[in-house]
Amino acid sequence: MPFERFVESGRVAYVSDGIHKGKLVSIVDIIDQNRVLVDGPLSNIPRGEMRLSQLHLTKFRLRFPYTGSTNVVRKAWEAADLDKKWSETMWAKKVENKKKRAAMSDFDRFKLGKAKQIRNKMRTDVFFCLKKHMRTRKNTKASGKPVPPKKEE
Repeated sequence: MPFERFVESGRVAYVSDGIHKGKLVSIVDIIDQNRVLVDGPLSNIPRGEMRLSQLHLTKFRLRFPYTGSTNVVRKAWEAADLDKKWSETMWAKKVENKKKRAAMSDFDRFKLGKAKQIRNKMRTDVFFCLKKHMRTRKNTKASGKPVPPKKEE
């Protein structure tokens, strides 16, 4: 099946645009082809309509009756422990890292660059040490004696 995320009642979505950008909502009802009724009781988003172009569908889906009230959505959200599941996804971690990077000062960016330089230097040194070690292992027999290099004629 090519598609796994459908616009359906109970589907959890990430708001990508507008005043509620970066929060999670649950789709309660479908108004038409471009708009849905959403509710985010634990994200502090009141029930209202949103354009589908403002939403990114997630893999999570809440089970509640069709057009359930805000209390019903809240109970389903808490029962599914959605906030914890969301924070464990790679998507949420990437969003957090973007926020951290955006909040960095010039000095923080400088320190990060220096740390990357040190890490890369250590990585390179270990790589060449292992490469040298492998080269010496190839030049020894099973007995442990070094093998003289082959003469080319």
